[in-house]
Amino acid sequence: MTKKINILDATLRDGGQGLDDLFNNGFTDKCYTPEAKHKIIRLLENSNLEIIELGAMGPSDDDKSKFAIYQNVEELSEFLPAKRKEGTMYVGLYIGPDTDIDQIPEWNPSLVEGIRVILRYSELQRSLDYCAALAKKGYKVFVQPMLTMRYTDAELDLIIKSSNEMSAFACYFVDSYGYMQPPDIKRLFEYMDKGLNKDIKIGFHAHNNMNLAYSNVLYFINMDTERELIVDSCATGMGQGAGNMQTELLIPYMNENFGKHYNYESVLEVCDYLDREMIPASLWGYSVTRLLPAVYKTAYKYALMMRNKYHLSFKEMNKILRYMPDDMRNRYTKENLESLIDKSNSYL
Repeated sequence: MTKKINILDATLRDGGQGLDDLFNNGFTDKCYTPEAKHKIIRLLENSNLEIIELGAMGPSDDDKSKFAIYQNVEELSEFLPAKRKEGTMYVGLYIGPDTDIDQIPEWNPSLVEGIRVILRYSELQRSLDYCAALAKKGYKVFVQPMLTMRYTDAELDLIIKSSNEMSAFACYFVDSYGYMQPPDIKRLFEYMDKGLNKDIKIGFHAHNNMNLAYSNVLYFINMDTERELIVDSCATGMGQGAGNMQTELLIPYMNENFGKHYNYESVLEVCDYLDREMIPASLWGYSVTRLLPAVYKTAYKYALMMRNKYHLSFKEMNKILRYMPDDMRNRYTKENLESLIDKSNSYL
């Protein structure tokens, strides 16, 4: 097939944020050494994947570089290969619109070419203005509305309009809690496809809470469209919560069905390194613990803490998630969880 589909590998970024989250909650002390980062980047280059995400960015009082989370684009771009592979795009992700835009340099060849920005739902217009400012600075901007299912049509219209006005490189829909089904993918894709300028790519970021990332991605890439598409994936699926579409699962399908020439063994080397050195046992991938919050369209961390800190049974977790107030579902806080645990005796 001649359809143009790109794979964006987010192993360092999403995997790093997953490790940071687990570290902060006392579940692992694993991290990336500088040598590991360079090794993973080199192997991903050799795999012929189109886009490699080097990490995340955001201001912090702590040094989080061991999780591939950097203070600024200059620090992140230090991990660009000295000799970059032709045809490979290197990107980084801003966790939100928090870095002073005036402190971000104009794009130049020493910096990553692409910038992904997580839109903050509570500050949607500010987030979109931030994306537009980055585009004016010369970066190829990826607009990333996390938990896209929560956006109204009016809010999606604003995202589409802003993406067109800034000539965004890509606009995504993101299954942050891992509960999207094919009809949801069809609806969101068709809505964006109808409104976005034809040269803006549409991307999809799938999570694996319901073990649907692979089937959802296949549904997405096989849609009848001439638009260029981007699929996010991670080696071994590592990432926050249940993790993501697995790069090593996607590549054989792409090589066989879309005429790609990805180097599978190079990706398997990344998987082998992660499997031997990095992956905390059972801390991402499908599990009942990660399934239950997806069933109730709720932030995964509630279930992670219920199970691993409070040692609740799945039955107890299910009842709490079923009856919790809707206004708590999209934002985990320690206080919210403690309140739910305190009140749980009334219905357990």
